[in-house]
Amino acid sequence: MRDRYSALALLRGGLTGNRGWKPAWRSPEPKPAYDAVIVGGGGHGLATAYYLASRHGMRKIAVLEKGWIGGGNTGRNTTIVRSDYYYPESAALFDHSVTLYEGLSRELNFNIMFSQRGMMTTAHSRGELDFQRRLVNGMRLNGVDLETVPLAEIRRDYPYLNFAPDARYPILGGMRQKRAGTVRHDAVVWGYARAADRLGVDIIQNCEVTGILRDPMTGAVSGVDTSRGRIATTRLGLAVAGHSSVLAEMAGFRLPLRSYALQAFVTEPLKPVLDTIVSSSLLGIYVSQSDKGGLVFGGNADPYASYAQRGNIPTAEEVIAGLVEFIPSFSRIRLLRQWAGIVDYAQDSSPVLGRSPVPGVFLNCGWGGGGFKAIPAGGETFAHTIATGDPHPLTVPFSLDRFRELALVDEAAAAGIAH
Repeated sequence: MRDRYSALALLRGGLTGNRGWKPAWRSPEPKPAYDAVIVGGGGHGLATAYYLASRHGMRKIAVLEKGWIGGGNTGRNTTIVRSDYYYPESAALFDHSVTLYEGLSRELNFNIMFSQRGMMTTAHSRGELDFQRRLVNGMRLNGVDLETVPLAEIRRDYPYLNFAPDARYPILGGMRQKRAGTVRHDAVVWGYARAADRLGVDIIQNCEVTGILRDPMTGAVSGVDTSRGRIATTRLGLAVAGHSSVLAEMAGFRLPLRSYALQAFVTEPLKPVLDTIVSSSLLGIYVSQSDKGGLVFGGNADPYASYAQRGNIPTAEEVIAGLVEFIPSFSRIRLLRQWAGIVDYAQDSSPVLGRSPVPGVFLNCGWGGGGFKAIPAGGETFAHTIATGDPHPLTVPFSLDRFRELALVDEAAAAGIAH
């Protein structure tokens, strides 16, 4: 059992030269067999393992990570949490995730630094303004806290935006979600990893899955081959983001997904200038300021399928140009670094959650650019499916069956640009 973090523990650690802290989680050798194996040591994989142990009482669980904890998409995103989705199915899932985020620091005994600073999205044409009003009305009917923001209020609260008379894309209004905010991405995976480890979950890093084994008689999953040996299991959860199609092919089926590079950027540190998140779908830009002072921003995914984490230069140029058009005073700020994560998209821009065609293999994928904001809800519902064999009520609309039944949840427009 790891020490519980508290103010008293911090004081004790300071008085003893911080020599008494134990590792946040163990580095065990893999066992020959587990009741459940989760592939992917990112936010969704670790959250799933934690909820399997805490909600469903499972103990023989392993999380297999090819690299290191937090080295994948969870450490490569722009940390935004929101739930402004149009359709009831999406609104219920993402709003539940925001609710879980609000209590996550206390539940995990780990400060995830959730800052509910709000998010405002501008409208630049009469048509876009009307569309935003439709979105706001629909989302409010679904129970999501969203509001329209008149131009005068935007001028007052966001004076740094481009209100020049000759602006190429004049701002006419906007919409705002006050419960939206940012979370320290590393803290999410560290918090879930530590909490899962306290419950006996084996977190195995530097363990690449090289094959998925199936029973020759029933076709059900029987285990995985890894770079650290063979591991037997009858319940296998795949939470590997953009590499979901690769793992599915190992199991013998195909997914209706395509993987793209999604870029993000950080500037040199500045004094506090942004106390909220601002975005523009038309300009393809969103930006916030981190606690360290850097501007964290991004835009749309690269326009072609790729596994290259360096990203596409023309897309980077479009995103940076959008930021300068949106907030001209940022034009002289120097870029500190740029990176890309590999995300997978379905045709309707909604996730795929639930059972796969292979008995015992379960799917958590297709999040596009919205996986980070859904980590708590994605992990909780995925754990329910793995533990019970049945989909969670929140994830029933997001099963693979929807593509055969043409019951798509088309969030491509309401989801806006990737965050």
